[in-house]
Amino acid sequence: MDKQNGTSAIPVDLIRVVAISAVLLLHAISNLATQPIINMGMLHWWVVVDIYQSFGRMGVPLFLMLSGALLLAPSKKDEQIDYFFKKRFSRIGLPFLFWSIIYFIWAFYITNTPFTQDFIINGILKGPYVTFWYIYMLIGLYLLTPLLRVMVANFTAKHFKYFIILWIIGAALIPMAEFISGWQTYLNGIVLLIPLCVGYFIAGAYLIKIRIKRWILTASTVLGFTLTIIITYFTAGNGGDTAFFFQGNNSPTMILTTVSLFLLLNSYTKPQNVSQPEIFSWKQRIMHVISKNSLAIYLCHMIAFYILKTVFVFVLNGYIIDAIIDVPLTAILTLLLSLFIIIPLKKIPGLKHFIG
Repeated sequence: MDKQNGTSAIPVDLIRVVAISAVLLLHAISNLATQPIINMGMLHWWVVVDIYQSFGRMGVPLFLMLSGALLLAPSKKDEQIDYFFKKRFSRIGLPFLFWSIIYFIWAFYITNTPFTQDFIINGILKGPYVTFWYIYMLIGLYLLTPLLRVMVANFTAKHFKYFIILWIIGAALIPMAEFISGWQTYLNGIVLLIPLCVGYFIAGAYLIKIRIKRWILTASTVLGFTLTIIITYFTAGNGGDTAFFFQGNNSPTMILTTVSLFLLLNSYTKPQNVSQPEIFSWKQRIMHVISKNSLAIYLCHMIAFYILKTVFVFVLNGYIIDAIIDVPLTAILTLLLSLFIIIPLKKIPGLKHFIG
């Protein structure tokens, strides 16, 4: 969700739009995903919880891989550390502080959250709202980025492949083996432990250089997505904390799906013609507006979602409107309302850099 565009040939707008759309869809499902299948009916559960949620889980990995592709580019390895952190504070830090204050005010005056010392401390250390976990993860990645840049710049293709193999084994295959068997593996998990977010982050820097035929990428994306849906159908029937294991970002099927989708989206890079100005279609202009506001949309969208449910009485429950239609409609309306809030705020003098 890094705001950097630069002159990169990476289709940043396309990847960001798909990623933020997935996040909005995922959060539009939140209060339906916990309902028993018997309450929703098999068709509604299968489409809304299984299919929509499987797609929604792709958002964060796509953002992480895009950030890695942009921030870990070899051309960035000589960037001064203090300059890097100044840019990160301007682009991420200021919006983080601004929206944190907004969410504190919103919690106290709108949702009537008790004004307690514990809430303030937890809000500062962990974030004033659950969605802020992503920003705290980004902060951790930014602290590592100056070191990762030097490492990635000196990687050969074999180094990248070796890293990705270790990452997949430690982050995905060992947990899956434990999930399937119900027993802890004899190999201590920390032996091959590469944090999931770091794996996606570094993978993005490597994958952005890979070119594979689109039909292969389309087939592997569909295969991973289909496997995630089918396996989740069976595991969800068992209930418990592992019901949606294969929708997690560390499941082999989701890694296959998100990596394939990232490569597929990146294959739509258009060659730049420097001799003639590029003419943008209305679709490209809409995508660019959403893309450049993706951070602000992420930080604002839960407030927009709350407004839809209360002020406009747009209740997501599967009864007022069929849930199959209700979920994507809620995601679209949340996106539009978020932009309706964000764009006017950015026009206020001195406030633009605080919005995101």
